[in-house]
Amino acid sequence: MTTMENTRPTNSVGRGRPFRRRRLARTVLLAAMTLSLLTIAAVIMLAVAVVTLFRARRFYSEVMAKWLSRTILEMWGVRVEVDQAERLSEAQTIYVSNHSSTLDMFVLVALGLPNTRFVGAQDLEGFLRFMAPLGIMSYVMETLWAPPPSKPAERAAWFRETERLLRRTGDSIYLSPEGERVTTGKLGHFNRDTFQLAADLGAPIVPIYIDIPAEIDPGRGFAALPGTVRVRLRPAISTRDWRLEDLGSNTEKVRDVFVKIRAELQPDRSDAPPSLARNFSTP
Repeated sequence: MTTMENTRPTNSVGRGRPFRRRRLARTVLLAAMTLSLLTIAAVIMLAVAVVTLFRARRFYSEVMAKWLSRTILEMWGVRVEVDQAERLSEAQTIYVSNHSSTLDMFVLVALGLPNTRFVGAQDLEGFLRFMAPLGIMSYVMETLWAPPPSKPAERAAWFRETERLLRRTGDSIYLSPEGERVTTGKLGHFNRDTFQLAADLGAPIVPIYIDIPAEIDPGRGFAALPGTVRVRLRPAISTRDWRLEDLGSNTEKVRDVFVKIRAELQPDRSDAPPSLARNFSTP
């Protein structure tokens, strides 16, 4: 085999170039189709929001955006399998997940988390506003924008304001405790402020682990390849007995849940799902 590779390098390179061209052409075509679909969906969502006086956030998010995300994932050939330990509650909940890829936002919205406000990184707000379709949808869905950990004073003020909002509305919220996309292939550091919010509200935490195989993962880009993303929703973790002095250890306990799931998935990606396992192609 080594001799063949050494004596025929030109043919090997020649075979690789058409593959790369086809992959680039696929990415460009799907990106154009995705942008067109997002634009159409944004116009429709805005029209529905106007008719409903912007008072049907759950419909925009849990119906319109959910099925849009599922359609986009299917268009890119990305299948999502959900291993779910228990049914999601309508009660106020803090959803947290790892964050390693651009695919995450489509996967999370596709889950249709009940009565949930999503949180984006404030440094991406300008990009999303420039991308008019995403800007319109995030506005209609009442997405919140959190300052990065590099701005602790602004971030602390944002969490205080967000706590007041959630107390008033009773909404659930999704946050990434890593605070940014961690594309190193490892689980990032978990910021404590997310868990302080949960403890202050007395709301349970539901861990969501998103497992994207490296061979299909676009990372910070958009060139996802066909494959299967596995999502694991773990049982809710009560925070009612959490104390301020135990915040650090409680944060690590939640992170350990993610570490355990990751360890389970790494050696064998074909382990049997629990009884509520489903995929997006099945009602």
